[in-house]
Parts: sequence; structure tokens; C-alpha cells
Amino acid sequence: MVEQTVVREHIKARVMSLVRSAEPSSYRNPKLYTLNENGNNNGVSSAQIFDPDRSKNPCLTDDSYPSQSYEKYFLDSPTDEFVQHPIGSGASVSSFGSLDSFPYQSRPVLGCSMEFQLPFDSTSTSSTRLLGDYQAVSYSPSMDVVEEFDDEQMRSKIQELERALLGDEDDKMVGIDNLMEIDSEWSYQNESEQHQDSPKESSSADSNSHVSSKEVVSQATPKQILISCARALSEGKSEEALSMVNELRQIVSIQGDPSQRIAAYMVEGLAARMAASGKFIYRALKCKEPPSDERLAAMQVLFEVCPCFKFGFLAANGAILEAIKGEEEVHIIDFDINQGNQYMTLIRSIAELPGKRPRLRLTGIDDPESIQRSIGGLRIIGLRLEQLAEDNGVSFKFKAMPSKTSIVSPSTLGCKPGETLIVNFAFQLHHMPDESVTTVNQRDELLHMVKSLNPKLVTVVEQDVNTNTSPFFPRFIAAYEYYSAVFESLDMTLPRESQERMNVERQCLARDIVNIVACEGEERIERYEAAGKWRARMMMAGFNSKPMSARVTNNIQNLIKQQYCNKYKLKEEMGELHFCWEEKSLIVASAWR
Repeated sequence: MVEQTVVREHIKARVMSLVRSAEPSSYRNPKLYTLNENGNNNGVSSAQIFDPDRSKNPCLTDDSYPSQSYEKYFLDSPTDEFVQHPIGSGASVSSFGSLDSFPYQSRPVLGCSMEFQLPFDSTSTSSTRLLGDYQAVSYSPSMDVVEEFDDEQMRSKIQELERALLGDEDDKMVGIDNLMEIDSEWSYQNESEQHQDSPKESSSADSNSHVSSKEVVSQATPKQILISCARALSEGKSEEALSMVNELRQIVSIQGDPSQRIAAYMVEGLAARMAASGKFIYRALKCKEPPSDERLAAMQVLFEVCPCFKFGFLAANGAILEAIKGEEEVHIIDFDINQGNQYMTLIRSIAELPGKRPRLRLTGIDDPESIQRSIGGLRIIGLRLEQLAEDNGVSFKFKAMPSKTSIVSPSTLGCKPGETLIVNFAFQLHHMPDESVTTVNQRDELLHMVKSLNPKLVTVVEQDVNTNTSPFFPRFIAAYEYYSAVFESLDMTLPRESQERMNVERQCLARDIVNIVACEGEERIERYEAAGKWRARMMMAGFNSKPMSARVTNNIQNLIKQQYCNKYKLKEEMGELHFCWEEKSLIVASAWR
């Protein structure tokens, strides 16, 4: 009981520090981040996600933005609820030292406005269960699995499916050494071990060795210590990992350079993993939800200052615009509208189409268990879109369909004969559990159900990195490399001391990092996959690739050249568009039929 009380008090203190706002300022104006309207974007509308009346160079910014207090939205957090949950059986006070030695300091490291939801149910009453037969494209809620397997056979089937998905060249299983560049930057742990294991010739030599070891530690970069800490944790060396967590907390800063900023968030994920409290910290990071205007502004800032996300939306919209050309009735089904940014652009683009415009009907799945569920459901987003459509003279109807994504069926979607059906998946599929989490493969079931609708086009926009099936250490490396590129790109668009930047990083990035690093099983829901795996899933569900047209590709390429830093790059592979920071692919957009 004493140990549980100590750990609970520690967790409570830490969460209070995690959710504290660093500065009593914020961004209120959602029009701050816009692109210059000096480009000629034929084919894809020049209308941007944000107000076109304001302009800025995303590579030349200052921090003179209007702001007002944001602190009030972070003062209340579910701390008491958080500490009432038991800590995992694998964590104890003795494992991590006394309370005094536990390295939790009252510092503003994390904060988040994204709501945590429980994982999806592992059962589905309206989906076809798939155990390896990926050729079937028909869908029937009444279909049952006729063959049963014991545990060993089931594991074999899942491994067989996993091998099929991993067969793509993009994601072959490689050794740990191949995941990293073997140079001095990664040799921190080995150097430390060499100092510790060197022979002791005398007390003087021992003293010199001790000093030398300290020098190695003090000269190590946050990246080196992070990698060594993750490796130690993966090998069960908790005391060694804890020591490095303590050290990291002394040298990282959410206002520092990109390597310090990402380390500040990743070290919290490591600490949460050590304490077996990742899922509770993840839940606590929901904080007190800010008003929808503030939440929408935060997402707008992310999509503008890290434009690879926005490029993905533009690519999907370009494919949709080409698919609906000449159509009279268009029905778009979106399984995660999020804040509606993509459709703000699409509505403006439809308004600029020559000739008769199509009548647009949008159905948004309002999943109460979605971690990206809009504040107040989709009601506020729908009102925004309807008003925007009216202002632009576009015939538009919006319907929010409250339902768990896993139980959506064709009969509930309200598809009508004669209308052109489009399905959009933007940053949603990776939240669906797959065969690596449960034998009820909701990710593939959803794709098969959508195929049964016979849509004219399906668009997919996703992060291009594997945080799904990889074991902890290679997953940590992949996440670090991915988010390092994201943080470095932010360094080019917002000053380091900018409160807007810190809010974006805490609200939009920190939660995902903690979940990827600290959680396992059903609690780990940020399960991105590499482009090759998404391609394999779509093809096994019966879809054929519809390469992005040269018109869409060229328009986005011109947009990047005219209005963004030259470190943002567009690469085309197998008909898919990869949006990169330098050579690191961050977002992949594809179209299917």
C-alpha cells in the first residue's frame, strides 16, 4: 500500500506538470497561417485551406502574432481520475528507486488537447471476418467463418498474413544495425561500456577512467542518449534506462533546437513505458478541451507550418475533382473528417469549376470512440462547411452519422442509385486495429466493406512510417527518425520561442509520440504503416491503383516551388505521391478504384 501510494503521488505530480501550459499565451486567430495567392494552380484550385486574404512566406516568419491567454484551458485535468488507476504489475517503486530519486520535475513538458478514447471493440457484428483470403470483395454481414483454428494455427495464420504484408520492398525486416547509420553518433552506449569495462591498473587509473566516463556522458547528444536509453529499456536494463532518463531531463527543452524538443517528448514516452503507465498518461493528456475555435486553429497551424499534411489533402482533392468532373450528384463518405480542413478547400475548388457544378452530399462518420473526434461531434464542423458552401454558391448537404466505424455497413450509409460515390480515408485507417492486434481484423474488414459499395474512387492519405508491427526498439528508431523530420521542418517555419509552435507540438505531436513509445497491444492505437503495406492492403481488398494524374502532380509541385522551402520535396512512386522533408517521406497520398 505504501508503494502504491508513493507511485500514485509521483504520477499525479508528473501529470500536473505535463498538462501545464508553458506560457499564458496562445493563438486565437485561425487566419494567421495562409499561403500567398501568387501562383497559377491550374486544375487544382488555388483556394487554400485557410483565408486567402492573408499571406506569408512559410520559410520567413516572425513571432509577432496576436495572442491571448490559453492557460485557462489547461488548469483542469483528469489527474484524480488518472491516479486512481492501478499501475501495471510490472512497475514498482523498488524497480525505479525511491520517490526522491524519481526524476519527475514540475516543468511544462507536455500538454494536449486531443481526446483519448478507449480502443475499438474486438468484435464486429456486421463485417466479414478475414483469415487470409484477401481475394473476396463481396460483403455480407451474415457471413461466418466456417473453419476454426486452435491457438497455434491461429498464430500461424496471422504470421502468414504478416509475411504477406511485409513482402513489400519498402519494409523488409532488417537487423538493428541496418536501421541506423553506424557512426560515432550511435556509439554512445558502447563508449560508455568500454570505459566501465576497462582494466583498473591503479586507484589513479580508476579515477581517470571515472572522469573519462563522465566526459563521454556530458558530451553525448540528446539523440545518442535517447537511443541508448531505448536500447537499455528493450534489454530490460531498467536502472540504466532510468539513469539516462534523469540525464535527458536535465538537457532537453521544449524551446530548444529540434533535437532537444523531440527528446523532451520522447523521454516522457520512455518514462511512461518504464512506469507501465503509458495508457494512463495518454488518457490524462486530453487536458481540458479548449473551445472549438482554438482547437481548429491549432490544427490549421499544423497543416500550414508542416505542409506535408496539407499536400496530402490537396492530392486527394485533386483526384476527387477529376473523378467528379461532369457528374451531377456526388456523394462523399469520409470516415474521419477531423476538423474539416480538407473539405474547406474542396468546396472552394468546386465553386471555381467551369460550367454546371455538381450537387455535393457529404456523410461523415461520427465515431464516439475516435481519438480525433471533433469537439461536440461533427455538428460544429458541419455548420462551418454548410456556411462556406452557401457563401460560395455550392449545393451542399452534410450528414453526421453517429456510429462506431467497426460496425458501419452498406445499409447504414444511405447510398442512392445514380450518384457518384467517393470514399475518403485521410489519416484514419491507421487507427483501426489489424491482425497484429486482434484476430478480428477491423482494418481490412473496413476496406472490404468499402469495396462492396463499388465507389468510383477511394482516396487514402497516411503517414509513411511503420509504427504498427515493429518490436519496441526498431519502432522507437523509426518514430524518432520520422518525428525528427517533422520537428526540423517546423524549425524552418516558426521561430523556436514561438508560443504557437509550442502549442502545436504539444497538442498535435506529443500525444502521438507518447502513445507510440509507451503503449502496447490495444492501447497503442497510433499504428502507422509504410506505403508498401498500405498498397498491399488495398490490393488484397480488391482495389486497383489509379495513379495521380500529371496535372495534379504538376500543380502541387509548382505550389511547393513557388511558396515553400526547397527542402520540401514531392516524389512519385508507383502512382502514389510522397511528400518529403528533404529525403524523408512523411506523407503518402494514393487513389484507388
